[in-house]
Amino acid sequence: MADFYQLLGVSRNADADTLKRAYRKLARQYHPDINKDPGAEEKFKEIGRAYEVLADPGTRARYDQFGEAGLGGAAGMPDMGDMGGFADLFETFFNGFGGQGSPGGSARTQRRGPQQGDDLRYDLNIDFKQAIFGEQREIRIPHLETCLTCKGIGAKPGTGPVNCSTCGGSGQVRRATRTPFGNFTQVAECPTCSGMGQTISDPCVNCGGNGVKQVRKKLRINIPPGVDTGTKLRVSGEGNAGLKGGPSGDLYVFLKVKSDSKLRREGINIFSEVSISYLQAILGDTIGIDTVDGRVDLNIPGGTQPNSTLTLENKGVPRLGNPVARGNHDVLIKVKLPVRINEEERNLLEKLASHYSSKNTSSNSGLFSKFFGNDS
Repeated sequence: MADFYQLLGVSRNADADTLKRAYRKLARQYHPDINKDPGAEEKFKEIGRAYEVLADPGTRARYDQFGEAGLGGAAGMPDMGDMGGFADLFETFFNGFGGQGSPGGSARTQRRGPQQGDDLRYDLNIDFKQAIFGEQREIRIPHLETCLTCKGIGAKPGTGPVNCSTCGGSGQVRRATRTPFGNFTQVAECPTCSGMGQTISDPCVNCGGNGVKQVRKKLRINIPPGVDTGTKLRVSGEGNAGLKGGPSGDLYVFLKVKSDSKLRREGINIFSEVSISYLQAILGDTIGIDTVDGRVDLNIPGGTQPNSTLTLENKGVPRLGNPVARGNHDVLIKVKLPVRINEEERNLLEKLASHYSSKNTSSNSGLFSKFFGNDS
């Protein structure tokens, strides 16, 4: 299929005047009464089709998003207006030519019947450890609830909606549309009742005739252990209330986890760093470190090498959906070497260096040189 913008020779952000000028110029060039070349008439029809689609903001928006598939997929199909989706496109087409017995009749019934409420999104920031072990959080959300005064009807108690005088209760109006391909009947949403088929002459004072009212509701949501940034929690039925008795939408809570100054998380594993002295690395030691479970002891084996990793098993993050299974906590060991030493320390180190040098043992000398180097 040819691109409509290319057919008219304009850019995709061309305004209405630019489209009109381009169309008029090409229409004169390829009009069958003027241009007798083979294919001129077909070109003239393609140009007319392209201009008809792009000149209307609604059909242009659908074409930009879906291409010709968004127009029903058939060349020469009449301008449908913004009817809200592929199903409505075909319903409108048949309704325009088929009368009351067409598939469009069922669409009107659905429009006037119960409608499900919209889903809502709520962004929630939680602490690092709250994401790991989970908790219950209380939130307040603004959403639409069914009006208790009118029970969702929208009319003042004791009254009710009446059929729309513009569309006669059908929710739709017809109008003839003349196009380069002939005359078509276009079916559009009734502008008076917005497709509902009914209007309210005496609206409910509590909700203004809407049948729903915005309230701020307090909810307690359960955050399971192991969640992370990007986790989406669904709270069924806590979105906006539906219209005309329709079901409520759902609430989706999107989580964002705050970072920790000492601990880093990757999946279900925790990472951290700890600095020890060279004597602790050589001789070994037991030190306290921070974990998600609090302060625990970490055993430093003698001869621990710089930049090695020690693992605390099952001290990581619970697996989402299976909190019994946990990851590990890996600790990167940094060894601090003294910048300055006093005379007494120097003498002791020189004796130690001399002792290791006198013993021609590769394992011991290698351990010593790892921390002190060859120059003592």
